[in-house]
Amino acid sequence: MELPEELPQLYKRHVFACATQRPPMHPRGSCGHNGAGLLWERLGNRIEAEGLGATTGFTMSGCLGFCSAGPLLVIYPEGVWYAPKTEADIDQIVDRHLKSDELAEDLVIVLSR
Repeated sequence: MELPEELPQLYKRHVFACATQRPPMHPRGSCGHNGAGLLWERLGNRIEAEGLGATTGFTMSGCLGFCSAGPLLVIYPEGVWYAPKTEADIDQIVDRHLKSDELAEDLVIVLSR
């Protein structure tokens, strides 16, 4: 069976946020150790408060593979990676990317292996 050119989508966008928590002295670090918990709580609350829950999926993920750059989140289908450090950064991502279809350019992170 061939895949259709376009599959029906559950959400317009889907945010995956790393929730990995490693011990403080772990050599790879972790998003959780770098304060992700409070940021992701803020993100979930903002998605709901702005009425975006029906069109924006929000999933806590395991390690996204770039631990030293965290906290990290990635938004699909665009595949844009962000490295927010403050609640104001979360607000900017919600207001610009999720609500206004614009990049929060100063928070975009370009990763390479």
